[in-house]
Amino acid sequence: MKVIWSPLAIDRASEIAEYIALDKPTAADKWVATVFSKVEQLASSPEIGRVVPEIEDEQFRELIYGNYRIVYRIEKKQVSILTIRHGKQILPIKEILA
Repeated sequence: MKVIWSPLAIDRASEIAEYIALDKPTAADKWVATVFSKVEQLASSPEIGRVVPEIEDEQFRELIYGNYRIVYRIEKKQVSILTIRHGKQILPIKEILA
């Protein structure tokens, strides 16, 4: 299965990495590498994430990495990475259902 990143997900990952890099640039690099590694697992096992509680729809799932939620949608031939949010942030449903 193909894994596609939305522009929003790429922006969020960049913002988070930049924030982490303010204190520890090497930690930011490690964070990005680990996020991409976790996301690549979805190509062969798209259902490893839990269903997003706010949506309760089997096609919308999330991987948890540290304090972050990697939200994605399972489609017929691809997995779409929709956004990455800190676990303490409210997940704007409109943002991922758009």
